[in-house]
Amino acid sequence: MAGLKSPMFIDRLTQYFYLTRLHKPIGIYLLLWPTAWALWLAGAGRPDMGIVLIFVLGVVLMRSAGCVINDYADRHFDGRVERTRERPLATGKVSPKEALWLFAVLCLAAFALVLLLNALTIGLSFAALLLATAYPFMKRYTHFPQVFLGAAFSWAIPMAFAAQTGAVPLLAWWLFGTALLWTVAYDTQYAMVDRADDMKIGIKSTAIWFGVADRWAIGALQAAVLLSLWGIGWRLGFGLSYHLGLLVAAGLALYQYYLIKDREPARCFQAFLNNHWLGLAVFVGLLLEYGLSPGNTS
Repeated sequence: MAGLKSPMFIDRLTQYFYLTRLHKPIGIYLLLWPTAWALWLAGAGRPDMGIVLIFVLGVVLMRSAGCVINDYADRHFDGRVERTRERPLATGKVSPKEALWLFAVLCLAAFALVLLLNALTIGLSFAALLLATAYPFMKRYTHFPQVFLGAAFSWAIPMAFAAQTGAVPLLAWWLFGTALLWTVAYDTQYAMVDRADDMKIGIKSTAIWFGVADRWAIGALQAAVLLSLWGIGWRLGFGLSYHLGLLVAAGLALYQYYLIKDREPARCFQAFLNNHWLGLAVFVGLLLEYGLSPGNTS
């Protein structure tokens, strides 16, 4: 017990806490909301709560693992970017070897949860690991790392349908594409924060590729997301509650557009953070739709 209370042990835990960015839960929220959309749609408003718990824990573990491998990939760059220069790997407070071990432990813990589910979900989990591992390195080779992040963050959607229903129907891939576009939109806002530093050190992003059209691109992506979500609701015969959720989401998207209009880094970051509320609004609309329409099992 004395060892668990030693300053060295506490310091390691503290550094791992910062490395996994559990003190900044925005990434957990942004991964959680599309997963929750999928669980409720797949379960027709009554998902298996055991499966829900597994996915919530999996979201926390895989987002944490994603932060670790991202910082490992960027360990030679983060020290040259104002926003990231104090990260544990950039400062040397955590070694690259430690980071890889932590990444492996987190992934194994997430896989242990997946083993509680059916064979199809287990099979899909290998693609999730591949996407999570590959994404951080894409920014060196393509201006579209946000697309890879979107695929990684949205892969829980087909997994959720597989876990709930034993299949991955067209609706799951429709929702997957929708969530992918949403991720590209909000991660472009995020990339706008670091654009000047990224251009200096050779990191690629959609924010750089879009250039002066960045705001219009984000607006078009968000419009496509909202239209797609509306289409899902139309396909399933959803009513007022769901569409009120979409209306709130649309209002938040307009607010984000206002925030990024001058491309000020702090306000772009604020717009990025606001996506938590957009995802929540859609989820609340789903909850109310199923809660107020108990007969809706489309």
